[in-house]
Amino acid sequence: MAKGAGVKKSYGSLGSLLFLVGAAAAVVVGLLSPGGINAGITSVLILLGLIIGFLNVTTRETNSFLLATVSLVIVTALGGAVLSRVAVVGVYLEGVLLAILTFIIPAAIIVALKSVYSLAASK
Repeated sequence: MAKGAGVKKSYGSLGSLLFLVGAAAAVVVGLLSPGGINAGITSVLILLGLIIGFLNVTTRETNSFLLATVSLVIVTALGGAVLSRVAVVGVYLEGVLLAILTFIIPAAIIVALKSVYSLAASK
């Protein structure tokens, strides 16, 4: 094993764990706060998203991650408007989608910036 390989693997494990925690937290927060998320919880979701963007996505995974993120943002933005009209549970579904967006968008921003930097640095 190359020197430093264990460190990278531990960051990957931490990133994977934080992703699961963030995704689960987003779902729970969305269900518990259907009318909107308070500033403290929003800050935690954003911080987790930023950490995921820095730790979890490798250069090889960048294109797939960004494509999945763009798809998720589009579907969530458009789907939230549709799902909010569903009787009784619609407001909860919309809350979950908003919380997921709050978690995923910061990660997408970091990965996109890393990708742009990588492209600019390679020239």
